[in-house]
Amino acid sequence: MRVLGIETSCDETGVAIYDSEAGLLGDALYSQIAVHAEYGGVVPELASRDHVRKLLPLVNEVLQQAGMQGSELDAVAYTAGPGLIGALMVGASTGRAMALAWGIPAIGVHHMEGHLLAPMLEEQPPAFPFVALLVSGGHTQLVQVDGIGEYTLLGESLDDAAGEAFDKAAKMIGLNYPGGPEVARLAAQGDQSRFRFPRPMTDRPGLDFSFSGLKTFTLNTANDLRVEGELSDKDRCDIAAAFENAVVDTLAIKCRRALQQTGFKQLIIAGGVSANQRLRDRLEAMVKKERAALFYARPRFCTDNGAMIAYAGCQRLMAGQSSDLSIQCQPRWPMDTLPSIAL
Repeated sequence: MRVLGIETSCDETGVAIYDSEAGLLGDALYSQIAVHAEYGGVVPELASRDHVRKLLPLVNEVLQQAGMQGSELDAVAYTAGPGLIGALMVGASTGRAMALAWGIPAIGVHHMEGHLLAPMLEEQPPAFPFVALLVSGGHTQLVQVDGIGEYTLLGESLDDAAGEAFDKAAKMIGLNYPGGPEVARLAAQGDQSRFRFPRPMTDRPGLDFSFSGLKTFTLNTANDLRVEGELSDKDRCDIAAAFENAVVDTLAIKCRRALQQTGFKQLIIAGGVSANQRLRDRLEAMVKKERAALFYARPRFCTDNGAMIAYAGCQRLMAGQSSDLSIQCQPRWPMDTLPSIAL
């Protein structure tokens, strides 16, 4: 089965074609970072308009990569939620219209299920069951995964997601949007021992997260230094290192607890923050001690992309699922409400 995947949940337009037998046939991505950078964050209306401009050219590009015509596709998968409603509507309406024109089925895909299954695109994918850490700008969740659609939420952030906290911490020390990559870049140059930031909610049982107090601690640290003048480059690097270490340690501690609680020996990390090298290194060291294994997607498939939507949609389409003609998008959509499929 050859499936066209469309991702337009936020500020990246992703399109890909996945073949259930041959794998990924084509993949293209357009990032709106330059569009939103001057505003310090995503502007929903601008995001929607840019998806309208970029989506069809990307579809044509991917069809050319695959050496196919649209009429040779077997189905279309599009992100139906969660995400920005306007952005979701662009992808859903376009995907549904193309499927109708080509006379093929279409299916709305859960954005976070796409992230969760992205490591399946690699040469050595994990096998079910496993624990998944979904960590992005909008979500931080630990999920027990017994199969596709068989999800048990183990813990989640009670306030900001980790990626959102990275962006806000970056803004506090005068870095540009998006802040996550900038914090990671400066952290690599920072003094790891100068500051010790708190590891939120690690001194109590449970698998939930909270990053609001860590943000406040970061702001107070920066303000204390500003009393003596503007932040120096060294100050920014040292704060970035302390902040990144605190987030990474917190995620690693909770992941270890989740593995111990479930008894599973496989951990996957997915979402934009899963590309963070310090997080990967820390989790690699942790799973080695737990005699477990760590899986993640290549960096290009950690951020929002069409390949993960094409793959996730393909699995559900092959199980006989599809969406009706109505265009239904859900800005909020709990993943544990998804139906399971038998593989």
